Amino acid sequence: MPELPEVETIKNELTPIIIGRTITGVTLLWEKMVRQPSLDEFRSRLTGRKITSLSRRGKYLLIRLNGEDWLVIHLKMTGALIVSRDLSEPPRFTRAIIELDDGSRIFFRDPRKFGMMQLVKDTSSVVGDLGPEPLEPGFTPALLAEILAGRKAPIKAILCDQNIIAGIGNMYADETLFRAKIHPLRTGASLTPDEVRYLHRAIIDVLRAGIENKGASVENYFRPDGSKGTAHIEFRVAHQRGEPCCQCGTPIERIAVRGRGTYFCPKCQLQS
Repeated sequence: MPELPEVETIKNELTPIIIGRTITGVTLLWEKMVRQPSLDEFRSRLTGRKITSLSRRGKYLLIRLNGEDWLVIHLKMTGALIVSRDLSEPPRFTRAIIELDDGSRIFFRDPRKFGMMQLVKDTSSVVGDLGPEPLEPGFTPALLAEILAGRKAPIKAILCDQNIIAGIGNMYADETLFRAKIHPLRTGASLTPDEVRYLHRAIIDVLRAGIENKGASVENYFRPDGSKGTAHIEFRVAHQRGEPCCQCGTPIERIAVRGRGTYFCPKCQLQS
């Protein structure tokens, strides 16, 4: 699913294309993706509005419109935003189309129909409970140590909890724990001060690499121009079950942690 690097890539690549553009029309092909307000109000409040800025919070894309409204988009498991002036037909699995005044259209593609859009006055009503951003200066080793102190949940589950740390999901949590040499079932409280520092550095390095490589196109993620990201090519454990570990040659294993498929090296990431 799109995680922080994918949503950051979408934000970065959409910004020069749609900032300053005016929305001229909205077509909803899967109406349930609009969470609020009503469908008629959603269409009427979007149409004629100018896009003034784009930002990201966790895995959410926040589109500021002139006036007081924000269009909040979450791509969930399989969503992608594709922008084009030339496509005569919408891409397969398109669930919504936003038309712009320069003739381009934003296609919200979502095979599994989990993606959502909301039009709100205050983004805190949607993203207010998210944890700290891991790439912001305030996310320090000391803050991470404070976050983990006393937590008995598996570290993999902690990293994926958006109310604890925003933006990290399955793929990048697995890559982070491998880089830090921490078993995914270790509890947060069990990490030593050195391990917390290694984990902090790994979180930042893995996420920055994912952004540099324009996100991971493991399955359904596409960049706004329809091309794929390449971050998955450098994955060392995520989605690599049975492949030899790049460091020791041991086959990568997959287990479930709190219902999430989790990949790790049983030799490099010892449980105790």
